[in-house]
Amino acid sequence: MYPTVAAFVLVAFFSICKGQHVNTCDVFPKDKYIEVGSNIEIWCQTSCVRGKIFWTLNNRRIDKSLSKTINSSHAVLALRNFTHHSATLQCHSADTQQVLGGTIIRTYTKPSKISCIWHYQNQIEGIPQLFTCNWEHQMNSSLKVNYTVLVNSSQVSESEICKSHVTTCTSKDMHISNKIHFNTNISVTVRATTAAWNASSDHYEFEPNTILKMIPPKINVTVLSNQLRVEWKRPFARRTCECQVKFSKADSDGTPEVVSTVLDNTVNGKVIEKMESCTNYRVSARCALDKAPWSDWSQEKTVLTKLNETDVKLHLWRKIKPQKNGVRKVLAMWTEIPSTCQDTYTYTIKQIAYDEHMTGGNYTDTLCNSSTCGVDVNQAAHRINLSVFHNETLLAEDSVYVPAHGENRPQVTEIQTSTTDGVLLISWKPPDQPVRGYMVDWTHNGNQYYWKESKYTNTTLTGLLKKKPYNITVTPLFDDKTGHGTEALQVCSTVGGPGNITKVIVDVKDKSAYVTWNIESQEECSDTVINYTIFYSTREGPMLNVTVDSTKQDIVLKDLNPGSYYSMRIKAIGLTGTTESSEGYFYAKIFDPRLLTALSIGGSILIILVLSLGLCCATQWKKFREKPVPNPGLSSLALWPPSDPQKLNTGVNTFKAFIRSSESLYDQVYTEEPRRTPTPPLATGCIGNPASDQTEEYTDPTIGVAPDVQNEKSAEFVETQHLGSSRESTALLSSENSPFNPYRSQSSVETATQGTNKQCNRLPVKQQEKTAPVTVYVTLNMLEQNQGQ
Repeated sequence: MYPTVAAFVLVAFFSICKGQHVNTCDVFPKDKYIEVGSNIEIWCQTSCVRGKIFWTLNNRRIDKSLSKTINSSHAVLALRNFTHHSATLQCHSADTQQVLGGTIIRTYTKPSKISCIWHYQNQIEGIPQLFTCNWEHQMNSSLKVNYTVLVNSSQVSESEICKSHVTTCTSKDMHISNKIHFNTNISVTVRATTAAWNASSDHYEFEPNTILKMIPPKINVTVLSNQLRVEWKRPFARRTCECQVKFSKADSDGTPEVVSTVLDNTVNGKVIEKMESCTNYRVSARCALDKAPWSDWSQEKTVLTKLNETDVKLHLWRKIKPQKNGVRKVLAMWTEIPSTCQDTYTYTIKQIAYDEHMTGGNYTDTLCNSSTCGVDVNQAAHRINLSVFHNETLLAEDSVYVPAHGENRPQVTEIQTSTTDGVLLISWKPPDQPVRGYMVDWTHNGNQYYWKESKYTNTTLTGLLKKKPYNITVTPLFDDKTGHGTEALQVCSTVGGPGNITKVIVDVKDKSAYVTWNIESQEECSDTVINYTIFYSTREGPMLNVTVDSTKQDIVLKDLNPGSYYSMRIKAIGLTGTTESSEGYFYAKIFDPRLLTALSIGGSILIILVLSLGLCCATQWKKFREKPVPNPGLSSLALWPPSDPQKLNTGVNTFKAFIRSSESLYDQVYTEEPRRTPTPPLATGCIGNPASDQTEEYTDPTIGVAPDVQNEKSAEFVETQHLGSSRESTALLSSENSPFNPYRSQSSVETATQGTNKQCNRLPVKQQEKTAPVTVYVTLNMLEQNQGQ
């Protein structure tokens, strides 16, 4: 009815305003909020167009049956059970497809699923001081919501108890007891308010006793032999309620056990049975009225149970060590009474020797202080008896059989082991004789043993240390004796990685890198390496890899980019796991180091050759420069005597053979005029003592021959004599007269009358025997003169 009235009102309104908005088109109402699931009508004014219209919802055309034309200028769209969070509605002209107007419709929900509790603030008995409610509310917009909790009852009108911006609210009104009574049901409503809309929840009715949360009970725990009795003091003791007791071992992190009991006015406690001896337990309790929420758990109490004699199980077993000098070492081991038991207990072992026809014999007592004890026995069969005493009172005893050395006893065969997630599975083949069970013992170090009894030919071992090798022995058990133990192959509880990859060395060149590594395992149970994979890449990528088998620990990485940085890591892949080295880096060189080495060696050799050649040339040049050059200043010049012209001619002809025909017979030699320095005469005669002979010092004979020598027609024989006399004087030739002369000029001592040189013949002078020979220089001109004679 109300939508119809609203439609007529809107039509009337638009009819009044028709004159003012003749050509106006629009959609209304604008930006409407409605509750999810409610109905709504949307109007479209079509004054600006003629013809039919159609509607779209989120750009999808709506069924035309939902739209109705009121008159020539208005149409209405009726939407039922609208559930969209947000939707855009538009009105279109059917002829021009023009959008005449549009609006956005948003929805909201009201609070629901309200739950409330009536509880205590300071855990003090009496009337509860707090009232807390929780609810659910789905929000589809960013508008800020304010919540108000309202309560009412038959005795109290609706009143506000708390406000909140979240979906929980607690009333701390000290006068809440004036609004809530134990004997009257209450109704709760939550109102949600925003700037655009407000909504109220449905009414939720509660019985105060069903929403009352009790304070935690105060418990008292009494320890019996193998029981715990839990008693508590609770409020509302006259009302029937249900309580729960929670207990767990103090040293355990497992899930606690919970037992329940129903209490009335005659029962205020609970007995917990079958508790372990000498064990610390944590105990707490909680209670609740019928259909009411549970109270909080009470404060935990820790108690220690007493020893129950029926719980003492020694589980005696033994390990036989190899004999030495006919004596065997037997290690007896048993389950010790827990150390948490505060009394004192003593253990005594008796080793009794007997044979097949004896049930007893001589024995000795050994006092032991721990759960293991070693005794010596001979090669005969023995029975080991264990007794435990408390204040000299026997609590329990047990015994085990030790076979004689070499005794033929049955044993199990074909032991097989496997591990899965740290659990060791073991199975075996039984002996042919019937058995009452099997004893399985295991150790990882040979000093600490564990053992368990099994009725079957297989069992599982748990609680093993990780990555440790275990030695396992299975022994068959008979009525009063045992068989021989059979030891399985050593097996690891879990297998670690293949080992740590260490000592990675990279020898890098320009386009390749030679990589080597080692693998070291610090664990006894390491995985076997199947292969190695080397991952390497430049900074730009991609990641490359190469794989080698387990027999290799080196590889050559090829086709590298010269001048690039590479990252590299090595992964060892095993049967059950993998290990990786730390990431390393290397630089691919721009040039091949071998080329640089070859160039360096070649350059060094070339330098050595050049230096050697230079040194050789320098040495030869030095020798050439230091070659002894004849010094005319240290020699004398003489003419050959004409005593044997034939020999002279022969000698001249001999020299001719070395002169080419195209040249003159003798090379022309130029010399400067000899300087003569007159000296006082030594004698006045032509013939006399050799000491009175006159000598002349000539200039370099290679330059030329003195004119006076050229005029002579015959050679004169003169014997040379040493020129080291102090009467000889030498002087360097002037460089101006002869630039090519390397010799010094010579001057000789002459007589006062020079004409005697042509008139007198000199007699040969005998050389002193002890005088050293001197060099005689002969010029080609001399030979020419002799040839002409």
